[in-house]
Amino acid sequence: MSDDNIRGVPRGTAEAPLSILELATVGEGSTPSEALRDATELARRAEEWGYHRIWVAEHHGMPGVASSSPAVLIAHLAAATRSIRIGSGGVMLPNHAPLVIAEQFGTLHALHPGRIDLGLGRAPGTDMATANALRRSAEVDPDEFPQQVAELTGFLDGSFPSGHPYEKIRAVPGGADSATTGRPPIWLLGSSGFSARLAGLLGLPFAFAHHFSAGNTEPALDLYRSSFRPSQVLDRPYALIGVAAVAADTDEEALRQTMPGALSWLRLRQGRPGRTPTVEEAEAYPYTPMEREFVRERLSTVVHGDPQTVRDGLEELRKRTGADELMITTQVHGGAARLRSYELIARAYGMIP
Repeated sequence: MSDDNIRGVPRGTAEAPLSILELATVGEGSTPSEALRDATELARRAEEWGYHRIWVAEHHGMPGVASSSPAVLIAHLAAATRSIRIGSGGVMLPNHAPLVIAEQFGTLHALHPGRIDLGLGRAPGTDMATANALRRSAEVDPDEFPQQVAELTGFLDGSFPSGHPYEKIRAVPGGADSATTGRPPIWLLGSSGFSARLAGLLGLPFAFAHHFSAGNTEPALDLYRSSFRPSQVLDRPYALIGVAAVAADTDEEALRQTMPGALSWLRLRQGRPGRTPTVEEAEAYPYTPMEREFVRERLSTVVHGDPQTVRDGLEELRKRTGADELMITTQVHGGAARLRSYELIARAYGMIP
């Protein structure tokens, strides 16, 4: 597999590729159908504006997130675009049999060769009751993740050794055919050191969730780089980080647009997940002193402001972490505000002619 399937190309004046993490966010007063239409429009515009890839994340049981089925949504977004890479950020592998994921992403690659990424996470992406319903068993051990990754790789490549219990099982499309048709590159995702080290040892690209685990970013990236062993996939490390960012015409408007996402995070942490509130609802919410402190800390992890302020913040983060790629996620109320934010960031980097 060529590095070209993994390493992005910077556009405009950017020194690293910019990409997008999309959750198909459902806002108050909206529906999942509208959120999915907004996600489709974002993919089309992102392609026009020079973003390198757009990933969707697996979440379950969350009223404000419509991306519960990444493979289905990836197929739709890939069909609606022509060249931008589409992938999972990620598929929560412990929720699924590796053979199922191999068949799904082998199919996606057959439909859209050279454009599909397979990002894998080891968390459930939901509460444990829902995870048990997905898995049909409460006995899944997250520490079995390396074995699951190995099995998935074996199915994708048709590379189980002689004597392996799965050596005669073929993933179709994919499997043994991947020698001639290729397959989607595997990325490992993480918010701590476990997947960072595993990605390094396997010589795989690594994506870190800075947008919700900012304090662990630099230690995890250091661990990934120090653990890295060259492989047939990569000859040197390649790491992207997920970054929460909101751009608007002014700093004041950007802060207003950022507040609904902060309130959504507060409610999620309180065990009350819901749809993304409106700007007016976020402004009128009666925050307690403890809640205000939580929101203040959340805002400190979101790069927000006018386009130049956001570019400066993203560049400071890129230089500090040494990230090879920035994957921006924008949680605001409404598809129009989200599109505007991504457009302003692309313009700030000269990606739009």
